Amino acid sequence: PEIIVTDRKTCARVGDKHENCRWDVYRSSPGECTRFIGSFEGAWLETLADKGDDNMSDVRAYWAQPEGRMLLQSYRFVRGGYQIADVLQCKSAADDRLECADTGR
Repeated sequence: PEIIVTDRKTCARVGDKHENCRWDVYRSSPGECTRFIGSFEGAWLETLADKGDDNMSDVRAYWAQPEGRMLLQSYRFVRGGYQIADVLQCKSAADDRLECADTGR
């Protein structure tokens, strides 16, 4: 199983509502030592349906920014650790949806 930990004393406050934290991820396997497999950075995390290596779930981190902006960072488990796979710049709409920058070129 995966173990996710954060030290709340090191989180950075953004406005009145959010704190961005560093979430360290460890993996424990029977007969092996627990080992570090990556970090997520953001105010909150979301498990995605897609899977990376070893059938590990992709994860999206929401990095809060001032004035209702948000950086969405998607992570994928590759070659034994989590790596950033995609980043989107977004802002909050009036109805609580996120409007994200068009990344098509």
